[in-house]
Amino acid sequence: MPIKLENVGIAVSDLEATIAFFTDLGLTVLGRDTVSGDWADTAVGLEGNHAKIALLQTPDGIGRLELFEYIHPDAIPTEPTLPNEIGMHRVAFSVDSIEDALGIAARHGCHPLRGVATYGDVYKLSYVRGPSGIIVMFAEELQKG
Repeated sequence: MPIKLENVGIAVSDLEATIAFFTDLGLTVLGRDTVSGDWADTAVGLEGNHAKIALLQTPDGIGRLELFEYIHPDAIPTEPTLPNEIGMHRVAFSVDSIEDALGIAARHGCHPLRGVATYGDVYKLSYVRGPSGIIVMFAEELQKG
C-alpha cells in the first residue's frame, strides 16, 4: 500500500501568533478555515469539535503543518513537552543558516533550549521552544553541496 505523510497537526493556543512564527521562517499559508459539524466530530473523535485551522507549507512544497485553535470544546493547557517525553516530540526544519533561523525565532520570543550543538562535521542543531510550547528543531547542514 503506498503511503505518504500528509501533514503534522498541532493544537495551538494562539493561531495568529503561531502562523506569524512559521511564516517568518519561510512557510506559506495554503489555506484557512473554521471547521465544525458532524463530519469534524467524526474525523477528530471529539464531540462538539469547532476549531480555526490553517494549513502551512514549506518552501520546497513537500512539508505541511496543520495548525488548529479550538473554539469548542475549550483547549486544555498542558505543560510543555520535554525532549525525553514519549509522544509527539518536535517539528524539524533544515535551514540554510541556523543563526538566521534563531534570529527569527528570537523576534517571536523563542530561544534555544540550551544553545547550538555541532553533530560531527554534519550538522549544527538547535531546539527552540516555539509558540504554544512547540519544540522546533533547526538543522544546518555543514557540508553543503
